[in-house]
Amino acid sequence: MTDNATDIAVVGFAHAPHVPETFGTTNGVEMLVPCFQQLYSDLGITKSDIDFWCSGSSDYLAGRAFSFISAVDAIGAVPPINESHVEMDAAWALYEAFVKLKSGQARTALVYGFGKSSAGTLRQVLTMQLDPYLVAPLWPDALSIAGLQARAGLDAGRWTERDMAAVAAGDSGDVESLLATPYVADPLRAHDCAPITDGAAAIVLAVGDRARELCERPAWITGMAHRIDTPVLGARDLTTSPSTSAAAQAVTGGDLSGFDLAELHAPFSHQQLILTEAIGLKPETKVNLSGGALAANPMFAAGLERIGFAAEAIMAGTANRALAHATSGPALQQNLVTVLEAQA
Repeated sequence: MTDNATDIAVVGFAHAPHVPETFGTTNGVEMLVPCFQQLYSDLGITKSDIDFWCSGSSDYLAGRAFSFISAVDAIGAVPPINESHVEMDAAWALYEAFVKLKSGQARTALVYGFGKSSAGTLRQVLTMQLDPYLVAPLWPDALSIAGLQARAGLDAGRWTERDMAAVAAGDSGDVESLLATPYVADPLRAHDCAPITDGAAAIVLAVGDRARELCERPAWITGMAHRIDTPVLGARDLTTSPSTSAAAQAVTGGDLSGFDLAELHAPFSHQQLILTEAIGLKPETKVNLSGGALAANPMFAAGLERIGFAAEAIMAGTANRALAHATSGPALQQNLVTVLEAQA
């Protein structure tokens, strides 16, 4: 077979350790270098084999302008690279790379994201993504916004605190013990909220036969779409996610059968309930076998990790078809859905 621009696959995935605090700089270099080296080693390539690089991060989180430029130190200055960046979760950087490969401008791409959440007070840093005129000056923090969303669902009868605890507990957890813990932002308890996590992640994409050369069982991307809801919190129903539904419909055509697993980017327990319903996942689809964002939430890499963990299951042969979701913005404002399969 020859290269086909419509056949694009994930062929490699690596992520930094999920830790509550690192002691390096905020440009991600210390976390990214091992990720890149692992991918080079696993795939038998060098950085010269990468046609396009794209990253996702945030200057607000890093506390410095153009932090993504200093992160390029992890790649190295020689040979010169073709590079781009998005001020979002790196799942959207992967979308840009996907389009780059689709257009025939590259055969391989390396996508990476990084975030040092411990450098500041994350729940307040995220306030900066709110309406700068009417909402941000009030300084509602991220946990408070999520608490409002959770309360709206409870009051509307969409879910219960027990449902939320069941998400956090997983298959073998003790729901009763979780419900006995104190609130941190009523009605959210500690287990309902993603932990502060420093981390980085990287994914290699390749086209057609190049993907088959690099990986015995590539995870082919058969659909990818993202949609946006209004950032005005009072102008939408916070208990639903129309943008997630629209993105899922665009990539699945409404057929949610046959998915072995789904990786959902839900930084709060009730958001997993919203996303599961919005996408229309079947009961037999296993959700967040990786632990999801409630286990580790490296900012601006957690969405990319959802795609990476889904692809990893396919490459390992433990799944044939998977769905990955990433979110950005307050209360599930922006959402991206990707479908990956064992064969194109």
